[in-house]
Amino acid sequence: MRGLIILLYIFLCGSFVYGQAPPITNPSASPNKGEGAWGFLSRNNVNPKEFMEEFRNLNKGRFDENGGLYLHETYLLPATTYTLTEPLFGKDYETVEVENPDLKDATIILVAGHGGPDPGAIGHYGKNDLYEDEYAYDITLRLARNLMSRGADVHMIIQDEKNGIRNDSHLIPDKSETCLNLPIPLEQIDRLKQRAKAVNQIAREHKRKYLRCIVVHLDSRSQKKQLDVFFYHHKRSKNGEKMAENVRERFRKNYAKHQPLRGFSGTVTDRNLYMLRKTNPVTLFVELGNIRNFRDQQRFIVENNRQALANWLSEGIIDDFNNSNNKK
Repeated sequence: MRGLIILLYIFLCGSFVYGQAPPITNPSASPNKGEGAWGFLSRNNVNPKEFMEEFRNLNKGRFDENGGLYLHETYLLPATTYTLTEPLFGKDYETVEVENPDLKDATIILVAGHGGPDPGAIGHYGKNDLYEDEYAYDITLRLARNLMSRGADVHMIIQDEKNGIRNDSHLIPDKSETCLNLPIPLEQIDRLKQRAKAVNQIAREHKRKYLRCIVVHLDSRSQKKQLDVFFYHHKRSKNGEKMAENVRERFRKNYAKHQPLRGFSGTVTDRNLYMLRKTNPVTLFVELGNIRNFRDQQRFIVENNRQALANWLSEGIIDDFNNSNNKK
């Protein structure tokens, strides 16, 4: 019997800390008369296309000479669900149930905009100030949790051990964010260099076919300027452009479904941004709206809306992952 160990890698202080889930106990079952391996797995709610090889490895020596099943034999079934614990998400959200690990071959690096000494853009809502870094970080945490629940290997570049996922409308600002447990520099260029270096170091450690970096920002324009979600890629990155198009299309479909009268004018363009120029993985830079505009602010201060943004981003990433695999 082959035990399964699930490892979650989190990059801290130049090294990886491994969050390890408990060993998984594989369920077992016996076949019906005349039942083959494909039908046996399907009857037990295990996708045979995805798990056949693992099923045969778990049960070596238990098949007939033609690879068939013995009627009275008990066979171990691949474990398709497991649980992870990630303290960065906070006590209410640290347990992550992985029920459909369709992103198990993906490594995703997430960079929440600003943080530490840099609050980013500041909006005003009633008596409260809204700080870009706090809302970008909360949405990025939610995105990370979504992706982990689909089996992805997720790395958070900006981390805040004091604040996990928060359900408040007003997220109280602080300067407790770090970059891989290192202080975030005061100077903007130093902050950008630190983040790009961290992204590239993680990328060197993970040579997966699907390796992506997503940088999450809010924007700041005139108070009267309502913005849709904008997606940026490096001008020479074809895969970056495809990813931006895939995620944008997911947003368009979701707006058409949930707000059919609203329309969606979010665009995909190339930008000469540092985090697009200096990061080695395929990178998507996302601006989620104008933190100074009253209507856009509803996108951020309402907890369900922050979760919806994270959900739609993760759905778009899954679309891109599937499209990438289908073209190979």
